Amino acid sequence: MGNKQTIFTEEQLDAYQVRYSNTFIAAKVNILQSQLHGRYHELAPHLVPMDYTNNPDVKLPLALIINMPELKENPFRNRIVESFSEDGLGNISFNDFVDMFSVLSETAPRELKAIYAFKIYDFNTDNFICKEDLEKTLNKLTREELTPEEVNLVCEKAIEEADMDGDNKLCFTDFENMISRAPDFLR
Repeated sequence: MGNKQTIFTEEQLDAYQVRYSNTFIAAKVNILQSQLHGRYHELAPHLVPMDYTNNPDVKLPLALIINMPELKENPFRNRIVESFSEDGLGNISFNDFVDMFSVLSETAPRELKAIYAFKIYDFNTDNFICKEDLEKTLNKLTREELTPEEVNLVCEKAIEEADMDGDNKLCFTDFENMISRAPDFLR
């Protein structure tokens, strides 16, 4: 980072301001964009240019992103990065990187955090959280310290309590309703 200056065209800066004008980071777009670009650049200085005036199509691989200090200890680090990557495989563009840090910030709206939490827990990416998704989630949360029987019991009980339409899986509405009863869930 140092005293190198990132260069964006006026159109790119305008696009960021438009993209984030209705979000919680709108007032800090230029400062935040510069700081986040510095972090993005530090991950792979040989890949990420300081000059974006030629619209480079740069994507950093999952392996670089998951080793960031902010994610390194998170048991969901791979799913977080995959959920924010446009390709779904964890290859992160600068825009994806900005989105990820925006949603993970303490000031992000709870509703936005809920959308991404749902995506992160939807391991099979079918837009539902099924029993298998819940099992993976619970095993990651507990670092696989529960027995398979305990995991099964917790998952069955969670689906029984949260599944409002009886299809044995949670749609986003079911998930949102479930987490609304746990105010500390997305803090």
